[in-house]
Amino acid sequence: MKDDLSKINNSYSKIGPYLGLGTQLAATVIIMFFLGKYLDDQLEFFPWLTISFSIIGAFAGIYNFIKTVLQINSKDKIDIKN
Repeated sequence: MKDDLSKINNSYSKIGPYLGLGTQLAATVIIMFFLGKYLDDQLEFFPWLTISFSIIGAFAGIYNFIKTVLQINSKDKIDIKN
């Protein structure tokens, strides 16, 4: 019984860092979209800033996603070697 709980605990600790990545990606895109929309409304530039900021948010979110996954994987490789 204790061994089973240890395996489950180990599994959760391995997948834990990945659980928030989707939320971070979505939040980055959504925040940048609304920032672009707000600036469009203020500067009367609709739809150019909304589109631009959405694209920038998508690229920033994907960049952060890939960077984080690579960091986690490199830490896992170091842990496996040790």
